[in-house]
Amino acid sequence: MEKEEEGGFTRLASFVCDCEPLTEDDLEAIEASLSNNKKRPFNDHTHTPRRRLPKSLIALQHPNASSFSPHPRPCDSRMTLPVMKFSGQISYSRTFDAVEKAATKLLQILQEKTTDMMQTAIGFDIEWKPTFRKGVPPGKVAVMQICGDTRHCHVLHLIHSGIPQNLQLLLEDPTVLKVGAGIDGDAVKVFRDYNISVKGVTDLSFHANQKLGGDHKWGLASLTENFYQTA
Repeated sequence: MEKEEEGGFTRLASFVCDCEPLTEDDLEAIEASLSNNKKRPFNDHTHTPRRRLPKSLIALQHPNASSFSPHPRPCDSRMTLPVMKFSGQISYSRTFDAVEKAATKLLQILQEKTTDMMQTAIGFDIEWKPTFRKGVPPGKVAVMQICGDTRHCHVLHLIHSGIPQNLQLLLEDPTVLKVGAGIDGDAVKVFRDYNISVKGVTDLSFHANQKLGGDHKWGLASLTENFYQTA
């Protein structure tokens, strides 16, 4: 896997997209990995074991693959469905300046897309630390994930940076469709935590039920499974 840093960004070349929400252990592993990279000198060739990111997130880079390409999982004979791998660029932003820069890049991508269509869409998801103790509220939105197209995805660590004004403008723009599963609840959560109204949301679960019938509460994993089973 190739890795490069620019400003407050850390770019990872290729990730597995299992379409499952990140757990707290996943987030801590990511934080630990980023911290280790910053502390490690360039000439460090020792074989000290490093804490690795979750297997559900990392895959070897496939330079000849399309942005979203199915690959079989040979190590698990029980799996009959392919794994979806995102071969585009994923950027982590942890500081205010880095998140602001990421939002600027997203706005540039959207501006280019609007020349071809009246309304543009982005993939949208959020993560936060849950709580299982009575009377203790869940944590604030910690991570926001936005994909502007099939080649670029941004993971924004809002718990460190907050929400810059240009990101707020993007979230409040009703002409930019924010697409996700259960996204209505995500919009409510963002409003409660940051007093920002996410506009232009569209729920994939609703559209799936319009197409497939019924009143099922779809997640991204179940939608992907259904797609491959019916394709």
